[in-house]
Amino acid sequence: MRRAFRPWIAYSLAAIVLAGAAAGVAAIEQGSRAAVEGIQIYYGIMPAAVVGKHPPPHEESAMHGGAPARTNAYHLVVALFDEGGERISAAEVRANVAELGLAGTYRTLEPMRIDDTLSYGGYYTMTGDGPYRITIEVRLPGRTQPVEAVFEYRRR
Repeated sequence: MRRAFRPWIAYSLAAIVLAGAAAGVAAIEQGSRAAVEGIQIYYGIMPAAVVGKHPPPHEESAMHGGAPARTNAYHLVVALFDEGGERISAAEVRANVAELGLAGTYRTLEPMRIDDTLSYGGYYTMTGDGPYRITIEVRLPGRTQPVEAVFEYRRR
Protein backbone atom coordinates (compact mmCIF):
# COMPACT_ATOMS: atom_id res chain seq x y z
CA MET A 1 0.00 0.00 0.00
CA ARG A 2 1.34 3.40 -0.99
CA ARG A 3 1.25 6.23 1.53
CA ALA A 4 0.06 9.66 0.52
CA PHE A 5 2.41 12.60 0.87
CA ARG A 6 1.31 14.84 3.68
CA PRO A 7 2.74 18.33 3.14
CA TRP A 8 1.79 19.53 6.61
CA ILE A 9 4.19 16.99 8.12
CA ALA A 10 7.06 18.22 5.94
CA TYR A 11 6.25 21.85 6.76
CA SER A 12 6.08 21.11 10.48
CA LEU A 13 9.44 19.33 10.44
CA ALA A 14 11.02 22.19 8.47
CA ALA A 15 9.68 24.71 10.98
CA ILE A 16 11.11 22.72 13.89
CA VAL A 17 14.53 22.47 12.23
CA LEU A 18 14.59 26.18 11.39
CA ALA A 19 13.50 27.14 14.89
CA GLY A 20 16.36 25.12 16.36
CA ALA A 21 18.86 26.65 13.95
CA ALA A 22 17.69 30.14 14.85
CA ALA A 23 18.41 29.89 18.56
CA GLY A 24 19.87 33.20 19.69
CA VAL A 25 18.38 35.06 16.73
CA ALA A 26 15.54 37.53 17.09
CA ALA A 27 12.70 37.47 14.63
CA ILE A 28 12.76 40.16 11.98
CA GLU A 29 11.82 43.31 13.83
CA GLN A 30 9.92 46.22 12.34
CA GLY A 31 10.98 48.76 14.97
CA SER A 32 14.40 49.86 16.11
CA ARG A 33 14.64 47.65 19.20
CA ALA A 34 14.91 43.93 19.91
CA ALA A 35 15.34 41.86 23.06
CA VAL A 36 17.45 38.75 22.53
CA GLU A 37 18.76 36.49 25.29
CA GLY A 38 18.72 39.22 27.92
CA ILE A 39 20.22 41.93 25.70
CA GLN A 40 18.26 44.98 24.58
CA ILE A 41 19.55 46.00 21.14
CA TYR A 42 18.65 49.46 19.83
CA TYR A 43 19.74 50.99 16.54
CA GLY A 44 19.44 54.30 14.74
CA ILE A 45 20.39 55.51 11.27
CA MET A 46 21.18 59.07 10.17
CA PRO A 47 22.70 60.58 7.05
CA ALA A 48 26.48 60.84 7.28
CA ALA A 49 26.19 64.47 6.22
CA VAL A 50 24.49 65.25 9.55
CA VAL A 51 27.35 63.64 11.50
CA GLY A 52 29.91 65.44 9.33
CA LYS A 53 28.53 68.90 10.23
CA HIS A 54 30.07 68.85 13.70
CA PRO A 55 33.00 71.31 14.05
CA PRO A 56 36.51 69.74 14.00
CA PRO A 57 37.13 69.73 17.78
CA HIS A 58 33.87 67.81 18.37
CA GLU A 59 34.56 64.10 18.84
CA GLU A 60 31.80 63.07 16.42
CA SER A 61 33.44 64.91 13.49
CA ALA A 62 36.35 62.43 13.39
CA MET A 63 34.40 59.31 14.35
CA HIS A 64 35.22 56.25 12.21
CA GLY A 65 37.75 58.26 10.20
CA GLY A 66 35.32 61.09 9.47
CA ALA A 67 32.00 61.16 7.65
CA PRO A 68 32.11 60.05 4.01
CA ALA A 69 31.41 62.84 1.52
CA ARG A 70 29.10 60.76 -0.70
CA THR A 71 25.39 61.53 -0.47
CA ASN A 72 24.32 57.90 -0.02
CA ALA A 73 26.37 57.30 3.16
CA TYR A 74 24.54 56.66 6.42
CA HIS A 75 25.70 56.25 10.01
CA LEU A 76 24.44 53.20 11.91
CA VAL A 77 24.49 53.55 15.71
CA VAL A 78 23.85 50.60 18.05
CA ALA A 79 23.27 50.81 21.81
CA LEU A 80 23.17 47.74 24.06
CA PHE A 81 21.60 47.30 27.49
CA ASP A 82 21.29 44.36 29.87
CA GLU A 83 18.04 43.19 31.46
CA GLY A 84 18.48 45.64 34.34
CA GLY A 85 18.79 48.60 31.97
CA GLU A 86 22.54 49.02 32.40
CA ARG A 87 24.47 49.95 29.27
CA ILE A 88 26.70 47.17 27.93
CA SER A 89 30.14 48.52 27.10
CA ALA A 90 32.23 45.36 26.79
CA ALA A 91 31.01 43.87 23.53
CA GLU A 92 32.14 43.20 20.00
CA VAL A 93 29.46 44.35 17.58
CA ARG A 94 29.22 43.60 13.87
CA ALA A 95 26.50 44.64 11.48
CA ASN A 96 25.36 43.99 7.95
CA VAL A 97 23.13 46.46 6.10
CA ALA A 98 21.84 45.14 2.77
CA GLU A 99 18.87 45.65 0.50
CA LEU A 100 16.57 42.65 0.57
CA GLY A 101 17.81 40.00 -1.82
CA LEU A 102 21.44 41.18 -1.64
CA ALA A 103 24.14 39.77 0.61
CA GLY A 104 25.86 42.88 1.96
CA THR A 105 29.05 42.75 4.01
CA TYR A 106 29.52 42.44 7.75
CA ARG A 107 31.58 45.22 9.33
CA THR A 108 32.82 45.60 12.87
CA LEU A 109 31.18 48.60 14.50
CA GLU A 110 33.56 50.85 16.38
CA PRO A 111 32.95 51.83 20.01
CA MET A 112 31.85 55.48 20.30
CA ARG A 113 32.09 57.30 23.61
CA ILE A 114 30.00 60.47 23.68
CA ASP A 115 29.16 62.24 26.96
CA ASP A 116 30.11 59.24 29.10
CA THR A 117 27.92 56.79 27.18
CA LEU A 118 29.20 54.06 24.91
CA SER A 119 27.55 53.03 21.67
CA TYR A 120 28.85 51.32 18.55
CA GLY A 121 28.78 52.69 15.02
CA GLY A 122 29.89 52.65 11.43
CA TYR A 123 29.08 54.02 7.99
CA TYR A 124 27.11 52.16 5.32
CA THR A 125 26.03 52.97 1.78
CA MET A 126 22.27 52.95 1.17
CA THR A 127 21.40 53.81 -2.42
CA GLY A 128 17.67 53.10 -2.55
CA ASP A 129 14.70 53.52 -0.24
CA GLY A 130 14.79 49.85 0.72
CA PRO A 131 13.62 47.74 2.30
CA TYR A 132 16.93 46.92 3.93
CA ARG A 133 17.78 44.08 6.25
CA ILE A 134 19.95 45.16 9.16
CA THR A 135 21.61 42.28 10.98
CA ILE A 136 23.35 43.12 14.25
CA GLU A 137 25.61 40.53 15.86
CA VAL A 138 26.74 40.99 19.47
CA ARG A 139 29.52 39.01 21.15
CA LEU A 140 29.81 39.36 24.91
CA PRO A 141 32.74 38.21 27.08
CA GLY A 142 32.05 34.82 28.62
CA ARG A 143 29.49 33.77 26.01
CA THR A 144 30.48 31.23 23.41
CA GLN A 145 27.83 32.15 20.84
CA PRO A 146 26.98 35.58 19.45
CA VAL A 147 23.51 37.05 19.84
CA GLU A 148 21.89 38.26 16.63
CA ALA A 149 19.00 40.59 15.89
CA VAL A 150 17.56 41.16 12.43
CA PHE A 151 15.61 44.29 11.53
CA GLU A 152 13.78 45.47 8.45
CA TYR A 153 14.38 49.15 7.62
CA ARG A 154 13.05 51.57 5.02
CA ARG A 155 14.48 55.01 4.43
CA ARG A 156 11.87 57.71 4.76
